[in-house]
Amino acid sequence: MPLQLPGRPRLGQAPLLALLLLLLLVVGPVRPISFQLPGKARKCLREEIHRDTLVTGEYEIGAPPGSSTGPSANLKITDSAGHILYAKEDATKGKFAFTTEDYDMFEACFESKLPVGTGRMPDQLVILDMKHGVEAKNYEEIAKVEKLKPLEVELRRLEDLSESIVNDFAYMKKREEEMRDTNESTNTRVLYFSIFSMCCLIGLATWQVFYLRRFFKAKKLIE
Repeated sequence: MPLQLPGRPRLGQAPLLALLLLLLLVVGPVRPISFQLPGKARKCLREEIHRDTLVTGEYEIGAPPGSSTGPSANLKITDSAGHILYAKEDATKGKFAFTTEDYDMFEACFESKLPVGTGRMPDQLVILDMKHGVEAKNYEEIAKVEKLKPLEVELRRLEDLSESIVNDFAYMKKREEEMRDTNESTNTRVLYFSIFSMCCLIGLATWQVFYLRRFFKAKKLIE
């Protein structure tokens, strides 16, 4: 009877462990974005997000070291049509969440506010951790509600990730088809315009020949 080493995965578990390892490599921790926000300045971050996608985020605005005043900035998140999805005045720290209705370009803008009666405001440190799609889902809460085991949670995460990748490829294919149709339509219009231009040039050249011929005949330069 063959011996089985302790701690060694069984043969049936090897593919599953490989998938989980691949998941850990692909879905790594998302690092927040940090930047300096000068006084009386406005900085915006833009990102394209698919429709029906959950978007969550956390932000923190810190006062510069040695400053007597606290952080003072406004945060506004809008879409390309200017619809306000989240707005906060005198934002210091908080969270936001919304679900997209359509594929669009979303913009998160931080605008520094200068307190009345002060000089130039030193740069403020802004930290933004924005997640969407699979990254935005709280799988710990899902596991508690549905009473899932850790392995089942990882499989759920892998399933959502696979679905997200498939949707991305489907969208890329759709965009490629739209671009191909646009290129074909443009090529057809260019072809028709070229034919029209050639007909105009031929007609103009023919008219010039007959006009010059009549002119020379009127001057009795030719018979």
